[in-house]
Amino acid sequence: MFRPIRGGRALCAGALALLALTRPVFAEDGVATALVVSVDVSGSVDETRYHLQMEGIAEALEDPAVLAAIQGNSGGIYFALVTWADGARLAVDWRRIATKADAAATAVLVRAVPRVPGEFTCAGQMLRTLSASVVPRLPVAADRVVVDVSGDGIDNCSDTDAIHTARDALLAAGTTINGLPILVPGENDVVGVGAYRAPGYGLRELPRQTYREGTTLDAWYREHIVGGPGHFLLAARGYGDFARALRQKFVMEISGLAPGETGREPRSVASR
Repeated sequence: MFRPIRGGRALCAGALALLALTRPVFAEDGVATALVVSVDVSGSVDETRYHLQMEGIAEALEDPAVLAAIQGNSGGIYFALVTWADGARLAVDWRRIATKADAAATAVLVRAVPRVPGEFTCAGQMLRTLSASVVPRLPVAADRVVVDVSGDGIDNCSDTDAIHTARDALLAAGTTINGLPILVPGENDVVGVGAYRAPGYGLRELPRQTYREGTTLDAWYREHIVGGPGHFLLAARGYGDFARALRQKFVMEISGLAPGETGREPRSVASR
């Protein structure tokens, strides 16, 4: 219930509508799928790339095939958006999406998320934040909790052992982590060689298994990021392909489909 503000003036209808839109929905009944979209906003993500990601997420929520998948779940889904670089922040808190209107309202919030860029790509820190303060905030029980991680680079803040520890803690809570590496030709074809590292990190000798001769970004995601029941990896071929890849992933994740059951095989699928 809303109360009048001081001075006896009631909130205007527009303000009430905005407040209702931005408040997360908390309900007692559970859902089949809770989906966290975790988006890289590090130094390699300029204003144009950031816009392509936010618009891609918003368009995916409004897509008829995604809406059909959402409405095929009794009670809809829960959705949250995280942006990450040096650290991670909950940009859109958990919200129930059950109708076309819910999806449109959430798309408005996604498009309005301000760009808060960071310099580094701290995937391990992002996974720790998800474990500590994002997944535990889910206000209902969910049959599946899926984290959708996208980015265009490898972690340059910690070694792989620390990343695995953070990932495994998230998986131990019953979460599935899927990957959406963004492959930019001529920019991140090969990763891991002479990678730029954050101050204070990487001071120890790199483990022998570190990619001293490089690897591909999708292979790095497959080895260090994805995991959990039914997990998969689907690469975007550049930022212009992000929206297409995300729409496909949303349909699969929300429907609980195995890779290939959408009628189109993902370009890169991992099985652990």
